[in-house]
Amino acid sequence: MKTKEYREMDTAARQKELTDMLREQFNLRMQKATGQLANTANLPKVRRNIARMRTVMNEKSR
Repeated sequence: MKTKEYREMDTAARQKELTDMLREQFNLRMQKATGQLANTANLPKVRRNIARMRTVMNEKSR
């Protein structure tokens, strides 16, 4: 998703999306640790999306 789409979400939707992304990041880390991860490029993408979401959430909280 793009930052614009994150900004358009309401607070509850943002929190749910962040939780989903953190769960996805955990699953990708476990797949990497066990050698089952096929596409290693997904890890940095998920990390960046989490950072984007947290940035938008911090902007909205001010």
